[in-house]
Amino acid sequence: MTTPAAIPTRVLAVVAPVIVAGAGAFGFALFRYADAPRSASDLAALLGLLASMALAERFPVPVEGMGAGGVTLGFVFSVSSIILLGWPAGVIVATGGPTFTHLLQRRPLLRVAYNGSMFALSALAAGLAVEHVHGSSAGILVARVVLCGFIYYWVVNLVLISAVLSADSGRSFFTIARENITQTTAPFAFMASAALTLIVLWQREPALSIALVGPLLAIALYQRSTFKAIRAMRLALTDPLTGLGNHRSFHERLQRELVVAEEEGTSLALCLVDFDDLKSVNDRFGHPVGDLVLGQVASRLRQGGESFRLGGDEFAVLLPRQDERQATAVARSIVERVAALDVEGVGPVTVSAGVATYPTQGSGRDELIRLADSALYWAKKDGKNRVRAYAAESIFRANLEQLTDTPDRAARYRAAESLAKAVDERDAYTGSHSQRVGDYSARIARRLGADEPGVELTRLAGNLHDLGKLAIPEDVLRKPNTLSEAERLPILRHPQIGFRMLESLGVDPVAEWVLHHHERWDGAGYPNRLAGDQIPLGARIIFVADAYDAMTSERAYRQAVPQRDALAELERCAGTQFDPAVVKALSEELLPAEPLRVSAG
Repeated sequence: MTTPAAIPTRVLAVVAPVIVAGAGAFGFALFRYADAPRSASDLAALLGLLASMALAERFPVPVEGMGAGGVTLGFVFSVSSIILLGWPAGVIVATGGPTFTHLLQRRPLLRVAYNGSMFALSALAAGLAVEHVHGSSAGILVARVVLCGFIYYWVVNLVLISAVLSADSGRSFFTIARENITQTTAPFAFMASAALTLIVLWQREPALSIALVGPLLAIALYQRSTFKAIRAMRLALTDPLTGLGNHRSFHERLQRELVVAEEEGTSLALCLVDFDDLKSVNDRFGHPVGDLVLGQVASRLRQGGESFRLGGDEFAVLLPRQDERQATAVARSIVERVAALDVEGVGPVTVSAGVATYPTQGSGRDELIRLADSALYWAKKDGKNRVRAYAAESIFRANLEQLTDTPDRAARYRAAESLAKAVDERDAYTGSHSQRVGDYSARIARRLGADEPGVELTRLAGNLHDLGKLAIPEDVLRKPNTLSEAERLPILRHPQIGFRMLESLGVDPVAEWVLHHHERWDGAGYPNRLAGDQIPLGARIIFVADAYDAMTSERAYRQAVPQRDALAELERCAGTQFDPAVVKALSEELLPAEPLRVSAG
């Protein structure tokens, strides 16, 4: 259990005066209603509308985008009570029906009191306003219904709902109000029309109003069955532990939001959140306590935006129409709210968060996720319990440092493969080009007699040979036609860029091999125009492996070359472009039964 916490002052500042004013309004309405003589039919009408209000509140009508609660048809009976029976009866119906239902449902007393007070104030304001609209014409009746409904919901009710949500979540009042208006305008306009119909039937003959019960009941029953279907669909997209969207829901929602952002020309921020040291909590206190902590963390995420549990201790928050600065502020508030948790027996818990933004950083779903994940890794590496927004130079530096942070060779190679994957996802090759170059390089090195550490070092260099391309715009890397001179320059400089990324990390001679992997055997290569044995052997190996995979890989604008044709082309260029011994080693490795004849000059 969490330690009971005091209600935030900003929430009390909204809730307390509303409850006091609402209680006064309800008491005043009871006094005014009881002070006037009432017939048995008057009391029957009041009780009928009150019961209808309570029943409507018990079975809400689901509305897309409003969650499971939806809206209720109670608005119909509140407006009808005000118009037909006067504002005191309207306040009694609007307040008593929901309060009775919510108490039976054992909702939190503070919430019941606030909601009841909100309805009382809404009905009082609407009732006092329509009292000043006199006349019996059809136009006057319509005007009274419209005025009553507008003040009841769109002025008082909506303002009070948005105010308490804003105080509780810290989000902008106007943002929440705009969202509520967008979601509820259509259903409340329909209910105003239904209220008008009920009032007209009642005024002609109260018994005729029963004729409206059939259509309203049909709507309610249909919507209840729809609600069950929606709930089943929601369960398929919901994480059962936290109630957040699950992994599938996240990917579908992210793709939809990216489409909207592209169509509207707006931004979309993705915040990935990861629990710090959940394993230690599970080990010390058991998985039930770990699950409880995850639930508490999830509740803090909901206050930031649309949230998802991706699995284990990983979460995501989507922030539409928010730029990097705004998204980072939201992520920081999430981290701070979680840090303020004090779970009984566990103590403080923390999370780390990484932020990436479309379109300034990631241009697609997978890339945006990858960049946010890189930022999250940086936040973890930088001390945890903090937020980091994606920044190419810092993120790549953090990833590169993984290569030297651990003596575990397997971990170093996994880090290299991660960096290679980042390059390949931006390049025009299909599949894992860098990994294939690393594999070919290792096979060539082994064929040339290198020991196992040398073979693995060559594989590492092959994986990282195009690391410098991370600094090249993706549209240049993927351009299908001829590059301009300005576009060719960064391509030609990618070995130097990769070298600078690697040189200070203590992974020699990998940095040097990456620097020289485009030097030609005849000295016509780049960047230093080295020739023959001046070129490090590892660089010569990578050059051949890179050229072979480039020819045999399919690209968006070119079909792959058959293996034998690619090897024949390497043979043709051996002694000028490529080291003949390296070409021969590759051909023997790939076609051991029929080694190609490779000339030495």
